[in-house]
Amino acid sequence: MTAERTQKAIFLFWLPLAATWLMMSVEGPFLAAVIARLPEARFNLAAYGVAFAFALLVEAPVIMIMSASTALAEDLLKFRRLRNFTYSLNGIVTVVQLLILIPAVFSFVMLDLIALPPEVATLVYGALWLLLPWPAAIGHRRLYQGLLIRDGRTRLVAMGTVVRLTTMASTGLTLFLFVKPHGAWVGAASLSMGVMAEAVASHLMALRSLRSLPEAAPSNASEDPGDREGELTYGRILRFYYPLALTSLIGLAAQPMMTFFMGRAAAPVESLAVFPVVVSLVFLFRSMGLSFQEVSIALIGKRHEHFRPLARFALVLGIGASGAMALVAFTPLSRFWFEIVSGLTPELAAFAILPTAILVPIPFMSVLLSFQRSLLVVGRRTRPITLATALEVGGIALLFPLLGWRMGMVGVTAAAVAILLGRVAANTFLMSPCRGVLAAGGWQGSAPEG
Repeated sequence: MTAERTQKAIFLFWLPLAATWLMMSVEGPFLAAVIARLPEARFNLAAYGVAFAFALLVEAPVIMIMSASTALAEDLLKFRRLRNFTYSLNGIVTVVQLLILIPAVFSFVMLDLIALPPEVATLVYGALWLLLPWPAAIGHRRLYQGLLIRDGRTRLVAMGTVVRLTTMASTGLTLFLFVKPHGAWVGAASLSMGVMAEAVASHLMALRSLRSLPEAAPSNASEDPGDREGELTYGRILRFYYPLALTSLIGLAAQPMMTFFMGRAAAPVESLAVFPVVVSLVFLFRSMGLSFQEVSIALIGKRHEHFRPLARFALVLGIGASGAMALVAFTPLSRFWFEIVSGLTPELAAFAILPTAILVPIPFMSVLLSFQRSLLVVGRRTRPITLATALEVGGIALLFPLLGWRMGMVGVTAAAVAILLGRVAANTFLMSPCRGVLAAGGWQGSAPEG
């Protein structure tokens, strides 16, 4: 990889990875628009949001499998052990979702704990059954995507995303035009079909990379002796993977937690209905920064010598992403997006506009968080990442009851304020360890940029 770190070089490296996230960000708005155009849109949007939140939480332990595959799949033996580990994890998360679907458990969680209206809970139950293949399919495709990334074939990762979106869209449109089931079930079935198709495509595309792996890595395969402690046992995989899984589990717990909170706040059905639409819009702009973590890890250098040009790129990227979202949030484009594109009624669209405006800084802060995490990963200090995620989710857990229950704020608006302040806390917390990593690496702010 070239040592030059001009803004153009960083942009060209970032662009294909950003395109993958951008394509994925279209998924949520598309499905929300389909659901909004089917009968009983308010109940179905709410049910889809709840089901998706729980599916994300169940999926959380397998999300970081791609990072593990990229880091550990040095030879066939290690890949096979990681594959066995992944399949075991896939089985565990699938059983967890099945436990949620036991009628007595489901009724307690959805009716007693979250206090969903019975009409919404019934729709959620069917949607969760349709999403049952989702977590295992995510784990499988991330295993093979990591292999593709390790082999330098990142373009194929984007091609897998194209397969996913094409399958998702064709499934959703077919159901919408010819079958017309409940909208929440259309969304869940489309998501499952899309990710299963992507898993199959990733597996097939990675076969060449799999065949190129040696039976066993040579003894000097790793330049860093700390990366190799002999044989890659299942215990070592677990010790490596546990902090990564914990970070994603804590982070993804926020959405179902807010679903619980909104179910007991003001305007619960309206809040649950518009929350996935607002989140999808924010994700559209936030996606620009999600890929920057991998970009920075790859380009910053072992001693963070390219910190300055990457920081400049991150600043421009963050301002651009939040600025673009502000154009939607603070202009008539907001009504166009929510009513015309997303298909919300004017009444529901009114609930979405204020929380969208509150969340305008989130894309910028997501770029900052990606950059901070990359500094800590390169500096081999990952524990603060988990702590910052716990602080962010804990902040949401403390703030929402105060705003939504004690102060009577509309649920989706209270969620937006809590999300924003939680992210402020996480970004602020990571500043000190990032400065420590830069100082420990010997960076003095005068490294060359090219």
